[in-house]
Amino acid sequence: MGRRRKGDPISGWIALDKPYGMGSTDAVSKVRWLFNAQKAGHAGTLDPLASGCLPIALGEATKTVPFLMDARKVYRFTIEWGVSTATVDAEGAVTGTSDVRPTVAAVEALLPQFVGQIMQVPPIYSAIKVDGERAYDLAREGIAVELEARQVTIYSARAAEAPDADRITLEIECGKGVYVRAMARDLAQMLGAEGHICALRRLSVGGFIEPRLISLESLTDLVQNAAGSKALLPVETALDDIPALAVTHEDVFRLRQGRSIVLLPRQVEALKTRLLSQAPQSGAGTGDAPRTISVTSDGSIVALCELRAGRLNPTRVFQHTET
Repeated sequence: MGRRRKGDPISGWIALDKPYGMGSTDAVSKVRWLFNAQKAGHAGTLDPLASGCLPIALGEATKTVPFLMDARKVYRFTIEWGVSTATVDAEGAVTGTSDVRPTVAAVEALLPQFVGQIMQVPPIYSAIKVDGERAYDLAREGIAVELEARQVTIYSARAAEAPDADRITLEIECGKGVYVRAMARDLAQMLGAEGHICALRRLSVGGFIEPRLISLESLTDLVQNAAGSKALLPVETALDDIPALAVTHEDVFRLRQGRSIVLLPRQVEALKTRLLSQAPQSGAGTGDAPRTISVTSDGSIVALCELRAGRLNPTRVFQHTET
């Protein structure tokens, strides 16, 4: 008999507005403790010096984390001109100073070069592994770190505001793997200036958008007043871009046993059409041709399945997910 997990079998997503100064792991631990949840995880690390959208999965929602990791993200960040740092943020040691203050027009003229599929070299202070060790650990030890450029996608970039000559605020929508600090570093170099990020906020991750975010303080108040469920979003929230299919109770029984179900030809064609429409943003683990289908019954998610040869084969099966 397996060991019983500690905590309550609660499932759902918390769209946390992570406060400045708190690490993502600490935020997850705090939310898990508040709900006394058996399992918890997050979709995309947010630096301690950044604030904003940190989707936290509880219970069965952890099975959908990989799909949210691939979702589009929106960042808003401010570059302060005049000083460059080793970490390209306010925490690092100063590495250069300059009197150059790029104009808004000069910045806007370069932004198109950052849009589309581009090659980006991650900052040396990053969690990327080099010979089994984190790049930031090697950098802190004074070991020279050379990271290879990676292909990333930035869908849009714009100058949001420039409060004064020393600062400019940019907003980008991007795919996974984009380093905002690397963009700030490269932009400063192209403009012949020194600069670092002095403020960074993630506005959204997929369907988790800023209006849905809840502060840690508000979440704590809700839980202490036995109303924490008001902040829980359904497990399916992370699957907004995945085609869904409602099935019968008999099909649910088969899927929960790990068996496939046969679809009608019209169901197959309808699902294929919807899968093709989402191909540019295929879900985690689906390859070049997305095949993942979200199967539901009575309004609740039952399983994630792969569509193959007219059948749905279960890849992740969910337990009862109502909160």
